[in-house]
This record gives sequence, structure tokens and C-alpha cells, in this order.
Amino acid sequence: MSNTHFGFQTVDEKEKARHVRGVFDSVASKYDVMNDLMSGGLHRAWKAYTVMVANLKEGNRVLDIAGGTGDLGIAFSKKVGPSGTVIHTDINEAMLRVGRDRLINKGIVLPTLVCDAEKLPFPDNHFDMVSVAFGLRNMTHKDEALKEMNRVLKPRGRLLVLEFSKIAKPLEKAYDWYSFSVLPRIGSMVAGDAESYRYLAESIRMHPGQEELKTLMKQSGFGHVDYHNMTGGIVALHVGIKC
Repeated sequence: MSNTHFGFQTVDEKEKARHVRGVFDSVASKYDVMNDLMSGGLHRAWKAYTVMVANLKEGNRVLDIAGGTGDLGIAFSKKVGPSGTVIHTDINEAMLRVGRDRLINKGIVLPTLVCDAEKLPFPDNHFDMVSVAFGLRNMTHKDEALKEMNRVLKPRGRLLVLEFSKIAKPLEKAYDWYSFSVLPRIGSMVAGDAESYRYLAESIRMHPGQEELKTLMKQSGFGHVDYHNMTGGIVALHVGIKC
């Protein structure tokens, strides 16, 4: 039996996916509202910056992993146009269902697929870009997932990882207070679920920091990796190029 972390808890690695699924099953219906509340709307700016850095072209082929309620999928589809493709995926069916309905309500139809990032059902050298926003930290074997993302990218293709990261030192105490005292209360009042948002705060602390993730991406086959800190390091956008 091998163990891994689920927030600050230690669990059998075979059970982590089930625990994570329970979290997102619980919060799926309130996910977008909570994102606005807990980030003060900043998640929209973080994602807009990601779309700008993606610099997609008409006809590009994109894989959006952990696409959830579809924010990036919607934005990417406008960039690649009718001749391009954006595949909207998530391991969590409840999140994907909310996202699919939201896309349809906006008149956007994307291929939508439940899949595990550690075992992607796509051929080698297939996509111009792969994105994963706020999903990598929940994966049991991040190294395997990153290797899979590298495999399905075309040579010179890019991986964009938007994720919570290590905040600047002067902001740590205030951020910890907000994360462990305020955030669970908001989760309880709005989503009826304090524990899932306590897990969110814990999972951020267990996720590799900026330099550690950069090293992990290089070890997973990306020849060049850079990152862009946002909002004092609360989040970082890592960009890896397959060489």
C-alpha cells in the first residue's frame, strides 16, 4: 500500500481520487459563485491572463484538462474558431456536467469527456496546447499526469498550468488567516460545505511551489519552463514547451 496526501491527511493513494471526487461533487453547483466570492473576482483576471499568454491561433487544437465549469474552454473556443478544436475534460462528472450545460447555454458545443489526466485517451503529438487550471494539485501522481500532457502535445506545443502557488513571505500570515478562518465560513454559508474549502486551503499548502513545479515539469519532459506570478504569488502560471 502506498500513501499520499489529501490536504493535510495521509490516505491510501488508491483512495485519493475518491476523496477528491467527493469534494467536487459537493461544490459543483456553487463552484462559480464560490470562485467569485473567495477570490474577490480575481480568478477572472488570472484566467484572462492565461488566455492572453496562450496566444492561440485559428485552427489550433487544444486540450483543456480539469476544465470544470468551462471558463477556459469558452475563451479558447473563441480563439481557435470553427476550424479549431477545444476538448473539454475533467475527471469529475458532476463538474463536467455543470460545465457542459453552461457551454450549451452560451451556444457553444465542445467535445466533452470524463477522463483521468494520468491516463489520457489521446494519441501522441496531437495537440498544439494543453491547459490545466486549478486541477494539478488534486492529482495523485503529478509527475505521471505531466508526462501524459507532454506525450499528447506536438513538438513545440505548450502546456499552461494555472495553479495556486507559494505566496510572497510578507503576505503569509494574512493569507493563512483568510484561508483557514474565513474561507471555510464562506464555504459553509454559501455552499453548505466548510470541509471542502478547508481541504482547498490544505491542498494549496501541499502543492509544489513555483520553483519545485518548474523542476517537476522539466523532469517530465518539457525542455523550457517559465512561470508568471500573479497577485503576490497566490497563483502562478507555468508555461512548458515540448522540445
